[in-house]
Amino acid sequence: MLAVLAILAVSGLYVGVTNDAVNFLNAAIGSKVAKMRTILSVATVGIIIGVLTSSGMMEVARNGMFNPALFTFHEIMILYVSVMFANVILLDIYNSLGLPTSTTVALVFSLLGAAIAVSLYKISGDPSLSLASLGGFINTTRAMGVISAILLSVIIAFIFGTLIMWFSRLLFSFSYFKMFRKAGALWCGISFTAIAYFAVFKALKGVLADTAMYTWISDNLLIALLLCWLVCTVVLFFMQMFRINILRINILTGTFALALAFAGNDLVNFIGVPIAGLDAYKIAQEAGTNTIMMDALNESLPAQFIWMLLSGVIMVITLWTSTKSMNVSQTEISLAGHGDEVEGEVNSNVFSRSIVRASIGISNFMDKVIPQSVQEFVGKRFEYEDVEKNGAPYDKIRAVVNLTTAALLISVGTSLKLPLSTTYVCFMVAMGSSLADKAWGRESAVHRITGVMTVVMGWFVTGIGAFIIAIAVGLLLIWGGTVAFAFVTVACAYMLIKSNFDAKKKTAMPEKAVENTQVDNVLDEVCQMMKVSTQIYDRTLVAVSKEDRKALKELVRESGEMYDECHKIKYSLMPVLRKMKGSGLELSLYYIQVVDYLNEMAKSLVHITRPAFDHIDNNHKGLSEQQTEDLKHINDDVAEIYGSINRMITANDFSDIDTVLTMRDELFERIAITIKSELKRINAGEGNTKASMFYLTVLSETKAMVLQARNLLKAQRYFLEHSGVQKTWAAMGRNRI
Repeated sequence: MLAVLAILAVSGLYVGVTNDAVNFLNAAIGSKVAKMRTILSVATVGIIIGVLTSSGMMEVARNGMFNPALFTFHEIMILYVSVMFANVILLDIYNSLGLPTSTTVALVFSLLGAAIAVSLYKISGDPSLSLASLGGFINTTRAMGVISAILLSVIIAFIFGTLIMWFSRLLFSFSYFKMFRKAGALWCGISFTAIAYFAVFKALKGVLADTAMYTWISDNLLIALLLCWLVCTVVLFFMQMFRINILRINILTGTFALALAFAGNDLVNFIGVPIAGLDAYKIAQEAGTNTIMMDALNESLPAQFIWMLLSGVIMVITLWTSTKSMNVSQTEISLAGHGDEVEGEVNSNVFSRSIVRASIGISNFMDKVIPQSVQEFVGKRFEYEDVEKNGAPYDKIRAVVNLTTAALLISVGTSLKLPLSTTYVCFMVAMGSSLADKAWGRESAVHRITGVMTVVMGWFVTGIGAFIIAIAVGLLLIWGGTVAFAFVTVACAYMLIKSNFDAKKKTAMPEKAVENTQVDNVLDEVCQMMKVSTQIYDRTLVAVSKEDRKALKELVRESGEMYDECHKIKYSLMPVLRKMKGSGLELSLYYIQVVDYLNEMAKSLVHITRPAFDHIDNNHKGLSEQQTEDLKHINDDVAEIYGSINRMITANDFSDIDTVLTMRDELFERIAITIKSELKRINAGEGNTKASMFYLTVLSETKAMVLQARNLLKAQRYFLEHSGVQKTWAAMGRNRI
C-alpha cells in the first residue's frame, strides 16, 4: 500500500502541477513576452528557489480535516490512499477538459470525503457509536473555510482586476509607447513594489519571518512600500534610458514571484498526504502494531527538505513536458484575449445572454448621462490597436496588471488571514482585466461569460466531485479489501495512461488546425468530408431498410459530429481570411464558397439521418418494397457522383467536370420521377403517411446534398486554380478516398 501511495504521489504531483501551472504562466504566455523556453526557465528558477526556502507545514493532510487520534494505522492508510486516488482521478478529468481548478479544494474535500467513508465504517462496526458520533471524527470548519475562499476570491479578484485595468488603460491607452516613456517607470515601480510585497509576505515569509528586516517592514509597512517604490522607480527610469524593455522584465519577474510562492507554500499540498502516510507507517513500525491509534499525527511538522526538493524536480519536469498544462492555460488565455473568436467556443445560456442584454441597456443609459466629450475621450483611450505587432492575445500592459493585481491581492489576503485561493485570484483577475480592456465585444461576450461561468461552476463541482469520489473509493477499499484495492489501482492507471495518450494525439490538433487554415490543406479537408458523408449516407439508407435503430442512432451521432466540425470551420473564417489577405479578394471569395458548400452538405446529411432515426425510433412502419428499391438506385447514383468528385479533387484533374454535371442532371431527373410516382401512390391511397413523408424528405435532402457537392467541386476547382496549388494528391493515398 505504501508503494502504491508513492506512485500516486508522483501521479498527483503531475496532474496537480499540470493544472496549477496556469496560475503563474498565463500572463507571460498570453502577452508573448518571451519565447516559451525563456518563460519556463524563469518559472523553473522560481520553483527551485521556492522549494529551497520553503517552510510549508503538513498539518492539512495530517490533521486538518479529521481527528487522527480516532483512527488506526490501517484506517489512516486507507484514508490517504482514497484521497490520492480521488485527487488523481478528479484533476486528470479537469486537465483533460482544459479547465483550471484549485488543487487545494480538491485536497481538502478529498480528505473530508475519505475521512467520512472511514468514519462510517468504524461507526457501522461499533454498536456504541451512531451517526451522531460522526462530528467527533470530522473537522467541518476547514471545509467551510475553503468554500468561503471560493466566494471571496471570485468577487474580490474580478472587481479589483476590472478597476485596476480600467484606470491603467485610461492612462496609457492601447497605443501606449508615447505615454509609457513618460510614466512607465513610475507605473512599473508600483508593480515591482506589489510583487516585492508579495514575495516577502507570501513567497519568502518562512525564511524572513524571524529576521530584523521582516520585523521592521511589518512595523513600518507604509514607509517600506514607499521606499521600495522610489528605489524601483529610479532604477527602472535609468534602465528605460538605456532602452531596456522594463515591461518585459516586469512580467518575467512577476512570473518568477508567483512560481516562487507556489513552490514555497502550495506545493506542500501535493506531497502532504503521501508524506503523512509515510509518517504513519513509521509510527506504526516503531510501535510494532498496526492497530495503534494515530494521535501522533496531531503534531504539526514542516515539510522535509528532501521531499520538497524531489517534488520541485517533478514539478519542473511536468512544466516542460506536460501537454495538458498548455490545454488548461489556453482556456484562460482564450477567454481573456482580444477578438471576436473564442477558442473552444461554448454555447451560450440564458443567464449569459441576459447579462449581455442588461449590460447593453446599462451602457445605453450611461451614454445618455455622461457628457459626449468625456465619452469621446474615454473611447479614444480604449480603441484597440495591436501596436506590439506580435499577434498576442493581449498586450504587456494587461499582463503587468494581471500579475500585479494577483500578487497584491494574494499577499494582502495572506496578511489579513483571508482564505483567498491563488487559482481563483489569478483566473478572475484575468477575466476582470479583459472585461475592462473591452475584450468582451458583443460578438463574443455571451460565449466568454458562459466560459467563465463554466470554470467558476467547475470550482464548486471540484469540491463536490472530490468529496463524492473520495467517499466512493474509501468505502470500496475498506469493505472490498485487496481485490477492491487492485481493481481501483488498475482502473486509475488505465485512466491516466489513456488520457495522456489521447492528450498526445491532440497535441497535433492545434498544429493541424493551423495547417488546415492554410490554402494548401483545404483540399484534404474537403476530401475527408466527402468520404465520410458518402459512407454515412449509404449506411443510413441500408439501416432504414433493415429498421436498424441502433445503427441509425450511431449515424445521427456521426453526422452531428461532421456538421459540428464543418460549423467550426465556417465560424473560424476570419483568422483564415486574415492570413490570406495577401492572396487577393477573389481567392478569399472562393475559400468562403468552399467552406459554405461543405457546411450545407453536412447540414443536408443531418436532415436525413435524424428523421431516419426518429421514424424507426417511433416504431413507424418501414418503407415499402418500391420505396426501398428506388432509394437503392438513387444511393448507387449518389455514390458514383461522389466517387467521381473525389477522384477529380484528389488528382487535381477537373477535365471530367462536365460528366459530373450530366450525372447530376440525370440523378435529379430520377428523383423528380420518383417523387411523382410517390405522389401518385399517395393520391391513390396507397402506402403509409409517415413513411411517405420520411421518403420525400430523404429525396429532397439528397437532391440538396448532391447539388452542394457539385457546387463544392466547381468552387474547389477555382480555388485551387487561383491559389496556385498544383499538387498531386495521389501520394496521400487513394485508399483514403
